[in-house]
Amino acid sequence: MVTAAEPLRLPRAARIRHLGPNWYAAVMGTAVVASAGVALPGPVHGPHGVFAAVWALSLLLLLTLLAARARHWSRHRDQARAHLLDPAMAPFYGCLAMALLSVGGGALTAGRELVGTRAAVALDTVLFPTGTVIGLGAAVAVPYLMAVRHRVDAAQATPVWLLPLVAPMVSASVGPLLVPHLPPGQPRETLLLACFALFGLSLLAVLVMLPLIFARLLTGGPLPLALTPTLFLVLGPLGQSTTAVALVADAAPGVVPAPYDRGLDVFAVLYGVPVMGFALLWLGLATAHVVRARRRGMGFSLTWWAFTFPVGTCVTGAAALARHTGLAMYDATATGLYGVLVAAWLAAAWGTVRGLLSGELPAAPRPAPVAPESGTARTRSGAAR
Repeated sequence: MVTAAEPLRLPRAARIRHLGPNWYAAVMGTAVVASAGVALPGPVHGPHGVFAAVWALSLLLLLTLLAARARHWSRHRDQARAHLLDPAMAPFYGCLAMALLSVGGGALTAGRELVGTRAAVALDTVLFPTGTVIGLGAAVAVPYLMAVRHRVDAAQATPVWLLPLVAPMVSASVGPLLVPHLPPGQPRETLLLACFALFGLSLLAVLVMLPLIFARLLTGGPLPLALTPTLFLVLGPLGQSTTAVALVADAAPGVVPAPYDRGLDVFAVLYGVPVMGFALLWLGLATAHVVRARRRGMGFSLTWWAFTFPVGTCVTGAAALARHTGLAMYDATATGLYGVLVAAWLAAAWGTVRGLLSGELPAAPRPAPVAPESGTARTRSGAAR
């Protein structure tokens, strides 16, 4: 994402050279505003048109970025390869998969009223498998590159490392939406259990990575100011996994045999309640770090998009628990978090548009400060973008 230092104003012709895969975070953050809005408890018929319009904006952003990134690979292949070999940028290739998946899933929730069910299913039929294949590729390739080419150490761990590992979890929460549109029998059951397998794949990988990030935070001091918003990325696998198991359980009746359908429904609650509790704990911790960073001069950077999609997954996770438990506290949690999501999206979108208009974005990469902050930080984190 953008760097801790003030971004340079680049000539218009050179700006696309620095258009990295991190820009797909804007697509994810926009799509989740629509999807999370539709998932809110209570009647949504009034603002449903607004959610559809936001989804349409996310689709437009996705198409624009896909075209721009194709041009980037065509004209600046050296920079594109450098992104893959940069430990600070390579994890963002998971964002490409999640952008495809979030827009595809949003077509079946928020966008269906705008484009119709048939077009929404057709669009997700393309975006879901494409995003899933790319996500699985990133989940393997990025950790492989980190092991054999990037030469990272534990002191460089940041929540950005989670991005390629979370992509299969997004597939796990989008896939169940397609299950009713498949022929009955094995096609439906195969897709549903494949989504459950993607849930497990991503969850175990995240559980391996999270201790590194938490240990780095406790022993290495606060992250550099520009990277502090990435602490919100930890909410992504927490909220998304809660959403995924709930949607798998919702689709299970009539698809998987008894008693497994009922077992999935029970598991959705037994898993989701404690995980959502930890998500709220982490939200408080991450917020405290952001407040501290803001007081020390943290300005806008593209890392602010980390405030959007992860919070949106917590909205859908809390809304799912509200459906499965009937508890009003989860209704209130989902509604309150959605207010946070909208405020975060407005702040990130405004900062991004202002940066594009001023010529400061896309910004050339600069290394993040490696010297400790006065009196507190002890970080050795790598470059931020």
